[in-house]
Amino acid sequence: MRSQILCPLALLVASLWLVPQGDAALAKPVPTRQFNFENDISPLLTRHGCNASQCHGKAEGQNGFKLSVFGYDALADWRAFTAESKGRRTSSAAPEQSLFLAKASGMVPHQGGARIPASTADYETIRAWLAAGAPFGSTNDARVVRVELEPRERSLTPGAKLQLRVNATYSDGRKADVTRFCVFQSNNDGLAKVDEHGAVVIGSLPGQTSVMARYLGEVTSFMAIVPRPGKPVGNAGFAEFNFIDRHVNAHLKKLNLRPSEVCDDATFLRRAHLDIIGTLPTAAEVRRFLADESSDKRAQLVDSLLKRPEFADFWALKWADLLRVDRQKLGQRDAYAYYRWIREQFAANRPMDQFARSLLTAEGPLDDAPAGHFYKVVTRPGDMANAVSQVFLGIRIACAECHHHPFDRWSQTDYYGMSGLFAQVSVRKGALGETLLAEGNPATKHPRTGETVPPRALDATPVSDTAKGDRRRVLAEWFTAPENPWFARNLANRLAAHFLGRGVIEPVDDVRATNPAGNPALLDALAKSLVDARFDLKQFIRTFTASRTYQLSATPNETNAQDEQNYSRALFKRLPAEVLLDAVSQVTGVPEKFDGVPAGVRAIQLWDSQTQHYFLKLFGRPVRATACECERNSEASIAQVLHLMNSPGLQAKLAHADGRMARLAAAQPDPERLAEELYLTFFNRLPTDAERQLARRHFAAHPNRQQAVEDLAWSLMNTMEFVFNH
Repeated sequence: MRSQILCPLALLVASLWLVPQGDAALAKPVPTRQFNFENDISPLLTRHGCNASQCHGKAEGQNGFKLSVFGYDALADWRAFTAESKGRRTSSAAPEQSLFLAKASGMVPHQGGARIPASTADYETIRAWLAAGAPFGSTNDARVVRVELEPRERSLTPGAKLQLRVNATYSDGRKADVTRFCVFQSNNDGLAKVDEHGAVVIGSLPGQTSVMARYLGEVTSFMAIVPRPGKPVGNAGFAEFNFIDRHVNAHLKKLNLRPSEVCDDATFLRRAHLDIIGTLPTAAEVRRFLADESSDKRAQLVDSLLKRPEFADFWALKWADLLRVDRQKLGQRDAYAYYRWIREQFAANRPMDQFARSLLTAEGPLDDAPAGHFYKVVTRPGDMANAVSQVFLGIRIACAECHHHPFDRWSQTDYYGMSGLFAQVSVRKGALGETLLAEGNPATKHPRTGETVPPRALDATPVSDTAKGDRRRVLAEWFTAPENPWFARNLANRLAAHFLGRGVIEPVDDVRATNPAGNPALLDALAKSLVDARFDLKQFIRTFTASRTYQLSATPNETNAQDEQNYSRALFKRLPAEVLLDAVSQVTGVPEKFDGVPAGVRAIQLWDSQTQHYFLKLFGRPVRATACECERNSEASIAQVLHLMNSPGLQAKLAHADGRMARLAAAQPDPERLAEELYLTFFNRLPTDAERQLARRHFAAHPNRQQAVEDLAWSLMNTMEFVFNH
């Protein structure tokens, strides 16, 4: 009883000490904090994973409650809390009893567990917001316009630790440290790991990687450069053949890596053949090249390869994959016409900007404009926008159809603005066939707000409401303008990946702010070279293959054995499915016959990706269902190894009565010359002394000469040296 009386008295006495005396009694009360849902609450939902795609941010939500992915739609999220389910998720009168806080803190059962414990500052922020009436905020409130990481780049030693700091800049000029509200992600955990607080721990391998930070739809990245520990490499071994080497060497010196030596002539011959025309050199071609003593014979070789018909076959195959020459959607006649148009562009060496422009602006009767078949394979305006962005810009915008891109700046407005450029496109059937049209002035609506989104290219000026004609022409002009920040860089990056086994940006079709170039100066220089060459593919290939970087050996030195991303040595690249099958047919002297295709057609000439063939499927031929480079599987597998070792079809080629093995066994009695011919045929080089001795002993030990030749050929076919380009 006594304590019940004393407690109120004590509170009264204490309160007297807090009442301002004299003039201070007129002082104003401390103002209440002005909350803004997007600035104050959304970051907490993202920070604790509430709006992630595996939780309430997934398409159907979670347990009847749905949030926008990563808080891209703050207004809809606020309504979900305050208005849905009769407002039972929030209570201003009793904030602690709000379902929002009760579940997030684990006070009531929650499938996601206790995400925001009651003892934390984040819990208190949400409680205070609820107590203030759970306001959304004013349209005049400042918004985040930019986030920046400190530092942006740092050279660090293996095992080093670094705390990142993220600063947000608001529309009113205010800056704030928002590190604790950010979501972090490393592009390569083997090189650098980052925890939820932005603390980076460097791994043991040399190289560079980026760490992404995301806050309120804005993203930024930090680049960690990890030099190889040990004695500095100095300046020896960094010769330059052209500008490509200058940029590669400068980067390698930062990483304390020295490039490998230049490859020998036989390796260059094989590499150039496979990279430029997708075809092995013959034994006779190898002999001629090795005997040539011209100082410029490598450049002459490249020039000769660029003139061969296989060049158009090989490059048409690559682009038929990206542009989706699909017989199942087009039919045989139209798919072949589409492919033939693509091949004609490479046969005529049409500049790549003109090639892109022709496809983007195709119109009229499809019999006269076969490039227009692209718009029959990809039929929705949004899909058209995503496909051309991914192929010609290297940018993936598909996820922005439903929400803000989680790792880039592209929003739904960007997606639907790009889609609007294709909204006029349609294909109509008539008495004389199908016609591709771009007509009318259709409006594109934002699916969430219902507002009209002006047609515009990514980050470009919207097309005027009064503009007439085909909107795609505006897009084509922007795409192929020399100052376009993506088109030339994307092509240069794809070509670098083709010739070196890895893009400067990897994956090549995932260009974004949080996936920066590993060597920005190199990519800029390659893009400039492409623009200066007026997008002449053959001229670019001449320049690229003339670089020392392209001509490096795959043999590592003491500094670069672990490097696979900085072009310090050549990388092993598994031959594409079609190239490998052609190589098998070429070395055995037995052509492959494909169902429904005339005899004599090689695999790299197959325009139809649906042609049934087990070998091509096993070795990763794409089905052309998407524009993604990832459809072509270039990884080796156990199934592939077993097939090469045990396939009855491949054995039949080796043992064919009219095949190369039978002809060599009958025509070449000298075991030394026989071994030499086999190595020139399979490996495109002369055998070493040890290999000659081994072959000689092998032939001497087998009375059946043809069987001995087949056995040696089988062993050569099952080596990495044959299956890989190197």
